[in-house]
Amino acid sequence: MMLFFSHLLFGFIFSFVGSISPSMLNMTALKISLEKSKREVKRYALGVSLIVIPQVYIAVILTKYIAENPKILETLEKAGIIIFILLSYYFYKESKKSKKELEVIKAKSENSFLIGITLSSLNMFAIPFFSGIVITLDAFKLFNFNLVSVISFTFGSIIGTFYILLLYGKFAKIIQNKTGKLTKDINFILSILTALVAVFTLIKLFI
Repeated sequence: MMLFFSHLLFGFIFSFVGSISPSMLNMTALKISLEKSKREVKRYALGVSLIVIPQVYIAVILTKYIAENPKILETLEKAGIIIFILLSYYFYKESKKSKKELEVIKAKSENSFLIGITLSSLNMFAIPFFSGIVITLDAFKLFNFNLVSVISFTFGSIIGTFYILLLYGKFAKIIQNKTGKLTKDINFILSILTALVAVFTLIKLFI
């Protein structure tokens, strides 16, 4: 039982802390809260969190292989660079469009749940992130690869991811009141963030 709760806590802490800083996923939660509602943020967060299940599972399964063969991690990072460049271009185009249409067009009615699933699936850095966490915990003899431990770690990661997205949605109005242009420029912020992720990953490959 102690093993179950320790892995649950590890999953929650690392997924929560790892998502605190502005990123594509939590900034999108902020955008949905500002343009739609907190209820839609919950749907979005649920979609994101569901994809965490296979991401954590794959990360655990591949951890030892990644540790022995860095080429796997390098391949994932290269794929992530291409994806984030495309996302950066997409958000930049949306930012130009929203600046012209914001005053006359209401928020689009995309399915927030599907948006969460899509963006979370495109987050190629989730698997390397969770793999790194598992490798670190294993190095300190804090991770157990039995089924119960893996399930509890996965469940904790889901809760941590879901909760941090809810917090971004909950405090979106406060951020909006402090920064009036945030709603208008949110897509531009997302464009910058995704571009920075692509650049930093590219630099990392050559260091």
